Amino acid sequence: MKKLASILVLVFAVTFTTQAQKKRGGNGERDFKLTAEQHATLAVKKMTLTLDLSEKQQNQIKPLLMAQMAERKTAMAERKANRADKKRPTADEMYAMKNERLDKRIAMKNRMKEILNKEQLEKFGKMRKNKGKMAMNKTKGKKGSKDNKGEQRGRRS
Repeated sequence: MKKLASILVLVFAVTFTTQAQKKRGGNGERDFKLTAEQHATLAVKKMTLTLDLSEKQQNQIKPLLMAQMAERKTAMAERKANRADKKRPTADEMYAMKNERLDKRIAMKNRMKEILNKEQLEKFGKMRKNKGKMAMNKTKGKKGSKDNKGEQRGRRS
């Protein structure tokens, strides 16, 4: 009887914890929704701070980023719909998607080469590399692990 009671308590504890995480948006969902134009404006401003863009460069980059953000939102909506229908892409579809994504990145890089000078282009390349590293670090360490921000705060051995 004690085993049954302890198993029930454990099941309830796990259930309540997962429900609490869902309510907070623990799966990467954010409470705020920005439009493609808002995302692009923020991205241009960040790039302006980092790369010291001129007004002309900002006006050339913003439509590129707006188009990119709009494509990203539609692709995300499509993936959500497929996930809801429990559809998984085939190997050929995955290849086509990755190939298309790389083509778009190459095209974007070429457009950026036309807009930015050499010094700005180098900084832009470093920004992109660092962005990828930051994303990897976010997913690498879980809350409370020593990989995440060096060591735990507030705890002493």
